Amino acid sequence: MMKTKSSQQRLSITFLSIYFALSSIAQAALPSYIEGQLLPSLAPMLERSMPAVVNISTSTNIQLGQNPLMQDPFFQHFFNVPNQPRQQQKNSLGSGVIIDSSQGFVLTNNHVIDKADKILVTLTDGRQLNAKLVGTDPEADVAIIQIPAENLTMLPIADSSQLRVGDFVVAIGNPFGLGQTVTSGIVSALGRSGLGIEGYEDFIQTDASINPGNSGGALVNLRGEFIGMNTAILAPSGGNVGIGFAIPSNMVMTIKESLVKHGEVRRGLLGVTTQDLTPELVKAFNLQNKHGAAISRIESNSPAAKAGLEPGDIIVAANNRPIKNSHDIRNIVGLMQIGDNVELEYYRGNEKKRVTATIGKQEMPQLVGNKLHPTLQGTVLSVPLKSQVEGVLIEKIDTTSSAWRIGLRPGDVIVSANRYRVRTLEELKQVVDPNGPLLINIQRGQEGFFVVLK
Repeated sequence: MMKTKSSQQRLSITFLSIYFALSSIAQAALPSYIEGQLLPSLAPMLERSMPAVVNISTSTNIQLGQNPLMQDPFFQHFFNVPNQPRQQQKNSLGSGVIIDSSQGFVLTNNHVIDKADKILVTLTDGRQLNAKLVGTDPEADVAIIQIPAENLTMLPIADSSQLRVGDFVVAIGNPFGLGQTVTSGIVSALGRSGLGIEGYEDFIQTDASINPGNSGGALVNLRGEFIGMNTAILAPSGGNVGIGFAIPSNMVMTIKESLVKHGEVRRGLLGVTTQDLTPELVKAFNLQNKHGAAISRIESNSPAAKAGLEPGDIIVAANNRPIKNSHDIRNIVGLMQIGDNVELEYYRGNEKKRVTATIGKQEMPQLVGNKLHPTLQGTVLSVPLKSQVEGVLIEKIDTTSSAWRIGLRPGDVIVSANRYRVRTLEELKQVVDPNGPLLINIQRGQEGFFVVLK
C-alpha cells in the first residue's frame, strides 16, 4: 500500500512537471492577438525609423611625433638609424542620423569624426557613401556631414522641451560595430549638466542601453520622432549601468543651423563669471530665492557691464527660462549668436530687476611669436577657449620660417617652457628670455617631445 501511494505521488509530480513545462512553452510563444486585439509592438515604428540611422566609419592618419634630429638624413646615415614610419592609421566606428534627406545632411557626434581623413557612411540598404564634413562644434560634441541625397530616409524632429521624466524612448545605433541595434527605456532625468563630458551640457538621461558605437545615433519617442542624439554613458565599471545621455533635439537643431550656415558655431559673450548658490551664499546675501546663478565677476566693456550688471547680482531667469545654477546660464548664452538679445531677470539684494543685454563677440588672445622670441618668427600663438591639453597653441606658422624647419607645426601645444609649466600667454612671457635659448615641451596629439630654440 505504501508503495502504491508512493507511485501515485511520483505520477502526480510527473504530470505537474509536464503541465508547467507546457504552460511555459505556451507563454513563450505569445499569440499575435488576445481577445481580438493586436499585441503592442515597436516594430512598425522601427521599420520607418531605422533607415534614417546610419553607420559611420572613419580612418585617420596620425602623424607620429619625432625628434627633429631623427629626421636629419646626415644623422640617420652617420648613426645608421633606419627610416621609421611617420604615420599611423586609426579607425573608429559610430552612428549618425539623417536629418535632411533633400540635402543629405547627417548628424553625428564630433568625437566620432574628429580629425578623420575619410568618412564612410553605410545605409541600412547596404549602400556605402563617402561623406564630406560640413561643420563641427567640439564644445557641444555635434557635427554635420553630408552624403549624396538620393533615396534617403530622414527622421521627423520632435520638440524636446515637451519631454517628461517617464516618457518611453528608444535608442537606435551601431554598438560595437555589430550592425544596427535597438534598445528601449524611459527618460530618467532632464537637464543634466555639470558632468564634465562636454563644454555645453543639457542632457537627456535615459536607461535605454547606450554602448560604444551608439554615439551619434538617434533617441526617438514612440512615434519615431527624433528627440535626442545618443552621446555618452556613465560607466564606472567599464560597462553599461543604465545611465546614458543624449543631447536634446532642440539644442542639436540650433547648432545644426549654425554649422550648415557657417561651418562652425560662432558663440557670443555675455561677460560674466557665475557660480552656484550654496546655503552659505544664500545666507550671506540674505536671499529668499535659493535657486539661481551668482555673478562673481564682470568683464570690463562686456555686454554684461554695459547692461549694468554687477558682482553679487543673482540671475534667476534668462529669456523666460528659469536659471537653477551657473550651468544653465552658460548653456543658454552658449547657444546664442553674436548680436542676439538675452533678457535677464536678477535679484540685487531683495529687489528683483530685469535687463536686456546684447551678446558680443568672444575674443581669443593672440601673440605674434617674434615678440616672444626671435626663433618664433612667423608663428602666431594663442590660448584656445577649450582644449584637452592645457598650454599655448601654435595657431599659425610660416612654412619658410626657421620654426617650421626645426619641426614645429600648427596645432602643436607648448605645455612647458624652460622647464616651467605654462597655461597662458602671460605665463609663457614670464619664463622666456628673448636673448637666451628656449627649451619648450611640445604636445602633438598623443605624442610629446622637447625642442631647443637658439
